[in-house]
Amino acid sequence: MARGKGSGKATITDVAAVAGVSVAAVSKVINGKGGISEPTRQRVLAAADKLQWSPSAAAVALRGARTRALGMVVGRAADLLTADPHFALLISGIESELAPLDYGLLLHIVGEEPEAEVRAYRRLAEERRVDGVILTESRIGDPRFDLVRRLRLPAVLVGRPWQEDPIPHVQASGQDAGLREAINHLVEMGHSRIAYVSGPEDRVHTVYRRQVVESCLAEHGLRASHIVVAEFTAQDAVEAVTRMAEPAAERPTAILFGNDTMAVAGINAARRLGLDVPGDLSVIGYDDLPLGEIVYPRLTTVNHDVEQLGKAAAAELLGQLEERGAGEVAAPRPPRLVVRESTGPPPAGPSS
Repeated sequence: MARGKGSGKATITDVAAVAGVSVAAVSKVINGKGGISEPTRQRVLAAADKLQWSPSAAAVALRGARTRALGMVVGRAADLLTADPHFALLISGIESELAPLDYGLLLHIVGEEPEAEVRAYRRLAEERRVDGVILTESRIGDPRFDLVRRLRLPAVLVGRPWQEDPIPHVQASGQDAGLREAINHLVEMGHSRIAYVSGPEDRVHTVYRRQVVESCLAEHGLRASHIVVAEFTAQDAVEAVTRMAEPAAERPTAILFGNDTMAVAGINAARRLGLDVPGDLSVIGYDDLPLGEIVYPRLTTVNHDVEQLGKAAAAELLGQLEERGAGEVAAPRPPRLVVRESTGPPPAGPSS
């Protein structure tokens, strides 16, 4: 029989598991709140008796029916928010929905060790620190869906799941639209040597976007001149551009990057190598972060409504908890290309 961590005493999570109900249902029974059927109430009380569990053994969990907090566990390095502003926009959207309802966001950045992520979710559930969790960056074979179900944590995923799952997910419709516009834009200007620098291949959205890029190129009778698998970091972008710069005859005339941070770093790397952007090399990013407007030349990018995704995810999870905000949250817009100054016709010569 599963027991609470440390003291060996049962937890409210154990009682919920034995009774076959949610942690919230156990809390309602113990606190005498309505909305629970008599058979369910009896199952909870029987499970608590079987495990010799009492409210005094879980005072934190029973301070109220709700913690009024949502959790987000991110398996990235500690410098996440400075290295990838995507997450700052996502969090901004989430907070804009939570604040009016006096909810907070409990953020854990745990590094890339899978066990650290599992431990973080277990602590959130067993210590009853959050009412539900927002999942990000679905991975191939993602174990978190089964984990949060076992922990009886309400959840929502931001983005595309790795396979069909009862846990709801939020994403914009027409996910391939922006990437297709980007490829069409380059081809229409005359580019045929187009490279793609993607993110880690264990990420579902990375694999999907690569498939879209390759499919769209194939529709034009082209193949990517280079496909580079990298982390979503400036350093990896610089290394990718440096590797692709030589020999000149095989150099791409355009590079599509997996995010704006990489694209801006790619522009800087190209200029240090003596390449003009966009005269020698066109560059396109993804996300449409504010930094794209202040770099020179201004960045052509795919607008991805990240802040609205955060709002939609928070609204979905609050709906599961029967908490309602001030009004309906609009669905995120489909990704779309924003053309600025970092793209232009390819240079004349054999490499174009």
